[in-house]
Amino acid sequence: MAMMKIKFNLRKRVKLAQGIWLMNWCSVVAGIVLFSMGLFLKIELRKRSEVMDNAESHFVPNSLILMGVLACLLNAFAGKICYDSLDPAKFAKWKPMLKPYLAVCLLFTIFIFFIAVVCLVTRGSLESTLAHGLKNGMRFYKDTDIPGRCFLKRTIDLLQIEFKCCGNNGYRDWFEIQWVSNRYLDFSSKDVKDRIKSNVDGKFLIDGVPFSCCNPSSPRPCIQLQVTNNSAHYSYDHQTEELNLWTRGCKEALLHYYTSMMSSMGALVLIVWLMEMADMIGLRYLHTCLDSIANPEDPECESEGWLLEKSLKETVSSSLGFLKSLVKINKVENAEGDGEDKTPAVATVS
Repeated sequence: MAMMKIKFNLRKRVKLAQGIWLMNWCSVVAGIVLFSMGLFLKIELRKRSEVMDNAESHFVPNSLILMGVLACLLNAFAGKICYDSLDPAKFAKWKPMLKPYLAVCLLFTIFIFFIAVVCLVTRGSLESTLAHGLKNGMRFYKDTDIPGRCFLKRTIDLLQIEFKCCGNNGYRDWFEIQWVSNRYLDFSSKDVKDRIKSNVDGKFLIDGVPFSCCNPSSPRPCIQLQVTNNSAHYSYDHQTEELNLWTRGCKEALLHYYTSMMSSMGALVLIVWLMEMADMIGLRYLHTCLDSIANPEDPECESEGWLLEKSLKETVSSSLGFLKSLVKINKVENAEGDGEDKTPAVATVS
């Protein structure tokens, strides 16, 4: 028995075709929006690719770009079908394509839902990517004369200024790495020698931060060297001078920026998913109600449209049966191929 059966007369069929036609072109616009969002996100990630650990973060923008292109193509095609659906001569050429097209649409909607979920739950992988990328970027901050790393200083400085952040988790991260290049150190100075000898790695570590960590809202000139030494500065206490340096880490700032962006995109992708589901269901009703017209010469006659030709249980059972038959055919073909290969050759004795 058909599931969710609805009766249609000519007027209802015309309204259904016009409504789906309009929805499909709205979905084409939504596809353009998806493509634009993916392109924007890809550009944003590329701008800071030097402080991101791997290329996995580009899975979401690449998927959005692909979805946008597919949404435009599939919905434009469906719009053409709806436009021709009320002309029996024109609709006849589309009829054989509708079932495969609806199967493709079903797979497409599953893909859209998956990407929406990925957009909403991507925080964990993004946090790990940013943590490792920023750590490496800070480690190579001083390498301004090494090819491939010479722009990292500029990237991190602009990042800290733009996002009002400092370090990976905070400004103290700069105390644990050598961020001043050896070419700018006076190795004849006792202070430099003592600092290099004071740690096993032989690095020049200081309680200072790059200028880009300075907060311009501070009422006093920025203190970026000897940050923890209260006696080195007049009327200074580093524990209470909150406005001197940015206290938020760049990982937290970037994570908030990207997750809020991806959450918004995830919500928009869910809306597009709902639109695609509505388009697919409407096209299925249009297909079945036009296919079930008893007398094609009488356009005024009533017809029935349905979502599934059988009940849900029967549809699932028949689908599973079809998949099992495909698996069995594949196994038989493999067995026959193996049997032919293993047949021993018979030697003739003269």
